[in-house]
Amino acid sequence: MTQLLWLPSFGLTIGCSMARYLQRLRSAALSALTCAGLALLSSGPASAETCTFLQPVGGDGTSPIVNKRIQAGNPFGRANWNTDFFVTAPYTRYKLFFTANSSESASYPIEAFLKFTDGSNLRVFNQTITPKPGTGGHITVPGYPTKTTSQVNIKVGSGSNQAATGFSYRISVQGCR
Repeated sequence: MTQLLWLPSFGLTIGCSMARYLQRLRSAALSALTCAGLALLSSGPASAETCTFLQPVGGDGTSPIVNKRIQAGNPFGRANWNTDFFVTAPYTRYKLFFTANSSESASYPIEAFLKFTDGSNLRVFNQTITPKPGTGGHITVPGYPTKTTSQVNIKVGSGSNQAATGFSYRISVQGCR
């Protein structure tokens, strides 16, 4: 005769032979997880990620942090919206930092690109952010493993959104592996 066992957490009734099967299955699963956990622990500590600040193109080499003010588009030349950072080693990902320096809140249109040695590029970020004055944050973007990255480009400001003109900010980029 099969006895019935009520499992309220699952909301079902099963026969006793099925209950023993599930208990054995649960026990085997816990054993497997324990062995997997011990294997991970015995393999040693995970290697720590190393991140390095990238130097800005045109910088003087003393600081990887760039301070800028958003200017209106220049009909006779280029606006100062773009900032490039040299990539001198292969990285698995990049951290892009942004801080609003202005004393008033503003919306900052931001785009970021990875530039490659073959002349192509990949847009990795495109958003308008509105940080409180003196605050900011960072985004992390993966590297592109099948191409060699030569620069990271951050563009703050746009001709279609002049509301942030005059506001200042600082940016920097880290390459991580």
